[in-house]
Amino acid sequence: MDNSVRDRGQQAIAQCVSAVMRSRHATRAFKPQPLERNLVEDILDDAATAPSGANIQPWRVYVVTGTVKDTLADALLAASRAGTVPAPAHFPDPLPDVFRARLQDFGARYYESLGIDRTDAAARLRQSERNLSFFGAPVGLLFTIDRRLKPHSWIDLGLFAQNVMIAAKARGIDTCPQVSFAPFHDVIAAHLQMEPCEVTAFGMSMGYGDPHAPVNQIAMPREHLRDFARIVGFPEEHSAR
Repeated sequence: MDNSVRDRGQQAIAQCVSAVMRSRHATRAFKPQPLERNLVEDILDDAATAPSGANIQPWRVYVVTGTVKDTLADALLAASRAGTVPAPAHFPDPLPDVFRARLQDFGARYYESLGIDRTDAAARLRQSERNLSFFGAPVGLLFTIDRRLKPHSWIDLGLFAQNVMIAAKARGIDTCPQVSFAPFHDVIAAHLQMEPCEVTAFGMSMGYGDPHAPVNQIAMPREHLRDFARIVGFPEEHSAR
């Protein structure tokens, strides 16, 4: 194979991977169509190629569907409404201005797509509760890690989760990563009989997204390359776009 053919092949692969990555987005409305077990297993098998420090592979994932998922969702909703779970604190208070502006922009776009006024606390609560039922997705995933590990191992878990989302999207399956499950670890651990050393890091909804749902059509902006990357040492003509 000559270099030109090899280069064209690599370019085609790069374009395919780029298209999959750019088409992935957080999906919050799903069709009832189920997922086959072997398809989910193939996704997780691909995801397990993620790198990890010293190859310790710190991730663990619980996959729930059917009545198991529904029973867990009911328990989570009951715990939420009973007020037995501490309010989540996903971000520091105060949140630095640059991040707060992005958070507020997300909220405005999100609730507008749902037709919910941001001052309507009851409607916002009802939508938040949909997190706990995996937004109606046929499959839910709960990602855990050994609580004794240090922060760099949590990065490994994140790399694994990103692989899950990309592997799913490559197969036409949508996902939504959800940190909203983290405060409910005790409820989740009891239902799934987790080891005492495990802690729930986040969950994920998985299924076929409803393309007609307005909430799935939100265009979330991304920062420009020049605003988040500092690239040094290249000749000037190769500067960032």
